[in-house]
Amino acid sequence: MKKKINYKNEPMGKIRVVKDFLPNPEQLAFKEQKIKTTISLSRTSLDFFKHEADHYHTSYQKMIRNLLDSYALQHMGKSL
Repeated sequence: MKKKINYKNEPMGKIRVVKDFLPNPEQLAFKEQKIKTTISLSRTSLDFFKHEADHYHTSYQKMIRNLLDSYALQHMGKSL
């Protein structure tokens, strides 16, 4: 276990205000349009994504979608 930090009542020194850099709630709620499709995967691939999704506490479909999106973005400019 980490050591407990003991704070003391000491002067903090010069303080500066940091500009708000966080996105608005509307930007956080953005959802990209999704289109339903059917795809056949090998048992090996599906088992892999399900195992990894369990490990990271997420959806295996989301992991596959993110992988495909990353691949598409990386190669979009190369084929045009």
